[in-house]
Parts: sequence; C-alpha cells; structure tokens
Amino acid sequence: MKRRDFVKTIALTSALFASQIAQAKVKNNTNMNSILPKKLVEGNTIGIISPAGAVFERESYSIAIESLQAMGLKVKEGSALRNRYGHLAGTDNDRAKELNEMFADSSVDAIICLRGGSGCNRILGKIDYENIKKNPKIFAGFSDITALLNAIYQQTALVTFHAPTATSSWNKFSYNYFRKVLFEKEAVLFENPKGKGDYLTQTKDRITTIRSGKAKGVLLGGNLAVLTSILGSPYAPDFKGKILFLEEINEEIYRVDRMMSQLEICGVFKQVSGVVLGKFTNCKASGSYGTLTLDEIFDDYLKNLNIPVFSGAMIGHIEEKFTIPVGIEAEIDADLGTIKMLSPAVK
Repeated sequence: MKRRDFVKTIALTSALFASQIAQAKVKNNTNMNSILPKKLVEGNTIGIISPAGAVFERESYSIAIESLQAMGLKVKEGSALRNRYGHLAGTDNDRAKELNEMFADSSVDAIICLRGGSGCNRILGKIDYENIKKNPKIFAGFSDITALLNAIYQQTALVTFHAPTATSSWNKFSYNYFRKVLFEKEAVLFENPKGKGDYLTQTKDRITTIRSGKAKGVLLGGNLAVLTSILGSPYAPDFKGKILFLEEINEEIYRVDRMMSQLEICGVFKQVSGVVLGKFTNCKASGSYGTLTLDEIFDDYLKNLNIPVFSGAMIGHIEEKFTIPVGIEAEIDADLGTIKMLSPAVK
C-alpha cells in the first residue's frame, strides 16, 4: 500500500508539474516580448507580394513600383505577384509560398503587400511562422492584410505594420508617417490634420471623444470584418490590456452592428484598455426602414465601458492614413484624439 501510495504521489506530482509547464508555455506565448524588425534605409530592397486580391491593370503595378523606388528603395516582385485565380492573386498555395519565400530571402529587407481585397484567411494555416521568427523583417499592409498582421504578431511576436499598401495613394501625409515610423525610427505621435480651411470651424477629419481619458497598451487591430473573422482561431490576437483600433469600408450599418456585437460577446471590449475608431468609409444603411446610426452603435457598445474611446483617427480606406505598428505599446488620449508610441517600432 505504501509503495502504491508513493507511486501515486509521484504520478500526481509529475502531472501537476507538466501542467504548470504547459501553462507557462501558454503564458509566454500570449505575453511575449515583441520582436522589432530592422528599420528601412535608402538602398534597401523591399519585396512586393499579393496575398489577397488580384490587381487587373498593368499601370497599377508600375505606379506601385515607382512609388517605392521614389523612396530610395529597390523593388523585388514576389513569385505570385501577377498571378490570377478568380478574384485572388493566385492559388492559396502560390500566395502562401510567395510570402514564405520573401521572409526566407536574405536579399529582401522588408515586405509590403500590393493590395488588400480578400483571401488572406485562406493562407493563415500555410504560413511558415518559424521561418518568420528566424527572419524578422518589416511587413506592411492594411484592409484584408489585417489577418496577416495579427496572425504573424500572435504567432511570432514580430511587430507588423497597418500601413499603406503598394498601390495606395502615396501622398505627403501618408508617406511622412510611413517614413517616420519605418525609416527614421521615431516614437511617433499620431494626430489628425488640423485646419478650418474656408470654414468657421474644422469640418474634415474631426475627432469625436466617446469616452474621455488616457490609456496605455500594446496596439493591435485593423479592419473590423477581417478581425472578427479570425476570432476563436489560433491567429486571433490576445486582447488583454491592449489598445484596439478598428476601421471599415462599404459595410451596411446593420453589419457593423453585428460585428461589434461579436466583439462584445467574445469578451473583447471587456479585455482592452482603450479603443480607437478610424474611418468607417461609406458604411451606410440602404434599406427603406429606420436604422441605427454609426454614432448610436459606437455609443451602445463602447460608451459605458470604463476605458477611453475616440473616433475619427486617420486609419482606414482613406487617401491620407497613419502607419500604425501592431505590437508596440502606445498611449492614447481620447480627449485630444492622439496615439503616442512609447518606443520605436523598428531597430
């Protein structure tokens, strides 16, 4: 009996120890230190990949390449960049292979996505995340690229960038923020442009404070529809204590409401330390019956939370946009409508 009791005690102790190790591993995976990619330097090579929708006009490729070259960068095209498979830029295997190749290629210093669209979720399980850990580099894009930005950060701890795609409008505003974050290694203060123009008060790019206050936390987020589509998967980010930023385009108001409710019932809003709403471009109601407004929806889900929330940030499907790092700690001020990085996002 004593011997059996001893063996039983050893077995229970071993099981408990193994459980503690497993829990420690999970904890490390969800609270790991961020990996910073190297900054961009003129003369570096940037790879262009197309992990989502296809581009159909040849001129778009030319403008994208010339824009990046105007930054002083050399350009390398991905192996599937000009492919077509329905509305996608090649098959899932082709697009995943292209991304994996770019991270493994030592001649490529950074990666930017050609465009968004759809299709990134289809390749999340085909990405070599260990390869990315071994070869960290700048990875940038927005819209459907939200899935990749958050999955890569969650799986590897590599800081990624919610930034213009290669085919975006590279105006002075967008390029200045892109350069400050990725070339100049600044801890940037993101704030909307100010100016009344010919009006008595500012009418464009206004900030609306939904709930006053300041908060700190690691930035994560992106497109609302894409982010909600990966909830419950291994690729969804850990929201605890984070600053969540959201944007959307061309979704009817009832669909925005449904997606916000999905975040709520998944407990996301109870976990985050603050929320920044970017632009919800062309999100309108098309039906003939009454509808909630976007203001009412945001108030319903966010106003009663005990965290700061503001809307109107230059994040989204707009001409002038910020380059927001996913995985860097920042402080938001909901009264001023600002996001302040607390450290550089590149090394």
